Amino acid sequence: MSSRTSPISQPITIRRAVARDAKRLTRLVRGSGAYEGKYAAAVAGYRVGPDYIEAHRTFVAVAADEHGGRVLGFYSLVLAPPELDLLFVADEAQGRGIGRLLVAHMQSEARAAGLDRLKVVSHLPAEDFYHRVGAVRTGTAFANPPAVPWDRPEFEFRIPSE
Repeated sequence: MSSRTSPISQPITIRRAVARDAKRLTRLVRGSGAYEGKYAAAVAGYRVGPDYIEAHRTFVAVAADEHGGRVLGFYSLVLAPPELDLLFVADEAQGRGIGRLLVAHMQSEARAAGLDRLKVVSHLPAEDFYHRVGAVRTGTAFANPPAVPWDRPEFEFRIPSE
């Protein structure tokens, strides 16, 4: 089994992001392999700042390893209107269940906030991932040049009550 597809080998903690995480989250977004080539311009100047972290429910998946808590991924939940705004997993950590773990955490947070559904405008390469974790395709977010010059699939997570 390659390291890219091996299960999580060290304990993972999901915690609320704090201002000092901003630079690491920005690097994760800008360095994402999913945004190479024609998609690179979409994240080239993107910034996850302390103000963003404070304004939204942003959570990070952190590995308990020799590096003292390496950020493996994160997501951001916007409550009004309900939307999964960002979800990124570090390239080297993909295929190990971290994205699925973040989605499960996001659904729990959404349920606790009283949401019964939320929207996701997906990046094209992430479309299969969202299908696999239970999101339902609801439409298309049309291109908005110059920021996003391509159409994107739109999904919805339905949040069942417990």
